[in-house]
Amino acid sequence: MKLASLKSGRDGHLVVVSNDLAWYADASHLVPTMQAALDDWDRMAPYLEVLARDLEHAAIPRERFHEHDAAAPLPRAYQWADGSAYVNHVELVRKARGAELPESFWTDPLMYQGGSDDMLGARDPISLKDEAWGCDLEAEIVVVTGDVPQGVTPEEARGYIRLVGLVNDVSLRNLIPDELAKGFGFVQSKPASAFSPVFVTPDALGDYWKDGKLHRKLLVDLNGQPFGRAVASDDCTFDFGVLIAHLAKTRRVRAGSIIGSGTVSNRDSDGGPGRPVRDGGLGYSCIAEVRMVEKITTGEMKTPFLKHGDTVRIDVHDHREHTIFGAIEQTVQVG
Repeated sequence: MKLASLKSGRDGHLVVVSNDLAWYADASHLVPTMQAALDDWDRMAPYLEVLARDLEHAAIPRERFHEHDAAAPLPRAYQWADGSAYVNHVELVRKARGAELPESFWTDPLMYQGGSDDMLGARDPISLKDEAWGCDLEAEIVVVTGDVPQGVTPEEARGYIRLVGLVNDVSLRNLIPDELAKGFGFVQSKPASAFSPVFVTPDALGDYWKDGKLHRKLLVDLNGQPFGRAVASDDCTFDFGVLIAHLAKTRRVRAGSIIGSGTVSNRDSDGGPGRPVRDGGLGYSCIAEVRMVEKITTGEMKTPFLKHGDTVRIDVHDHREHTIFGAIEQTVQVG
């Protein structure tokens, strides 16, 4: 089942979307918003599934689905917690600044809590006031949970995943060092994130969803050129069960919480840093990583951060090259 929120008011208007993302059916007679559906998931999901099946068979009234009409599936969420499932990414960033990677990073995931009061739709622009802030894309996988009890195991935590989607977790890289130096985390350096037009139930992903991981390539284009083709299941140190269990270690996690994977990152086939797509590699899911690789290999960072007018596209395809979640496509504009 695929769900979306059309732009309407603060919290959007819940619709069920066809598997090919061509059509949608209004779900407001069942439940008005995505959050309301998550709050009462066990009761409402079967009704939404029936609606989705009727939509596939064109047995009910339907309308054309246009991705640019979609808000973030959860335009405002109770929680947005971003993890670090791909330790390769963290290792590269630290290596570039001459810092050792603590051994604990391989067994205990990093995680921060981001702002969740203003989530962007897939076609909403990236608002950037000052290019000197070092604006970067971060292509990631996300899941949305139901109510998760405190102290769940990673295996148990997977059972509380309700939906899967994509995010562009925008970072302002040149603001990060001063914020981290305060020892209290990100605030100004993490502006609003943008999410895929639809979120998908794990069962609808079939074999693409196994062991708490998405087994597909994450397609990242920058200004129309291939930038990243990382495989989301590869080099993934922590699956989403581990990330959710980490978050729920000392407290409950409530329905509608969004958990991010962190920047998807693959090593090269020889075990070294990834290579650009143009050189036969799998590329990168953020600009910071290619800059780090440049510094490690040549001593100089050459690739610039995002500028006004740049366009970022993030997508995942099935084996027939059809989009699964719809594409995030954003242009950087003056804030």
